Amino acid sequence: MNIMKNTPSLFGGHPELVKSVHRRSFLKWAGGTAAVTTLVLTGCKEDETTPVVGEVNLGTGDFAVLNYAYALEQLEAAFYTRVIESQFSGITADEIALLTDIRDHEVAHREFFKAALGSNAIGGLDVDFSSINFGSRESVLNTAKTFEDLGVAAYNGAGRFITSPDYLTLAGKIVSVEARHAAYIRDLLSNGTFADNTVVDSNGLEMSKDPAAVLQAAAPFIKNTINASALA
Repeated sequence: MNIMKNTPSLFGGHPELVKSVHRRSFLKWAGGTAAVTTLVLTGCKEDETTPVVGEVNLGTGDFAVLNYAYALEQLEAAFYTRVIESQFSGITADEIALLTDIRDHEVAHREFFKAALGSNAIGGLDVDFSSINFGSRESVLNTAKTFEDLGVAAYNGAGRFITSPDYLTLAGKIVSVEARHAAYIRDLLSNGTFADNTVVDSNGLEMSKDPAAVLQAAAPFIKNTINASALA
């Protein structure tokens, strides 16, 4: 199957996105195989994006939504990379394996958005993990829970701003993975809490958050000010 020939359909009426994704050959990574993860990690363990100083403007239209997602994926990828590099005391082999899988997913998500956005991508965020004790299982997993729950709520809350059906499909695929992460992390902390009433309402619906609420919650971990005025 020639995945790349599907690119124009995937990115709709945005030829600049098509060019960017062709250049990075990124859609061949979209299958989610182990080989894909290896490719991502070989060249992308660290985000090579030039760091941004000060305010970050997400832009407008669908680019604003993609940059919003890209910002959150940068944060998660940086966090899980650090988790695996500085493993907490008492970590088990199963936890290492599964947290490594999550890291690989987040790095792949980050690089996907970076490639798709091309020259419209924001720069690298200046993250701040000073409040996290990476040697403590409780500190790491509670932070992971915050990030994963926030990621699911963010994607669902931003869906209404997406105008391209193709982008909405992609967001749906990624948020499904984020929800799997959230369920795993929650059960590591307290078995059976994967879908409790702090994230699922009485109608069985996930509690989404708008971009302003998400960025406020993420702010302690990001030194930059993020301008998401187009998503208000």
